[in-house]
Amino acid sequence: MEKVVKFLNENPVQYFATVGRDNKAKVRPFMFITEKDGKLWFCTNNTKDVYKDMQENPFVEVCVSSPKYEWLRISGKAIFENNTQIKKICMENSIVKGQYNTYDNPIFEVFYIGEGEAVISDFSGNPPFEVKL
Repeated sequence: MEKVVKFLNENPVQYFATVGRDNKAKVRPFMFITEKDGKLWFCTNNTKDVYKDMQENPFVEVCVSSPKYEWLRISGKAIFENNTQIKKICMENSIVKGQYNTYDNPIFEVFYIGEGEAVISDFSGNPPFEVKL
């Protein structure tokens, strides 16, 4: 998991894919927040389309690449949890704090990606690095 977290932190803008409520693919830039107890945490706003999409179909995928032509794909299920500890960690990020002001903002949601996997690959021909979530 450490290798996955390092990759996410070194490449801070990830692309987050959902199945939209219109059954079409939706991709948008996103930001990884933290890893805690083997879970990769993200946050969003419960008034956004991305939140509504995940409520209807929780299966998501995250993709990000590095300047070294390596890429990470995380696929699984978005699992929402009202986790005060994670929300407080989110507030340490100035971008998140600027949007939500406090961890107990009623529109502020946190989730992790579970029931899936993270895979780091490159063009070397070597086998990918895989982690179950």
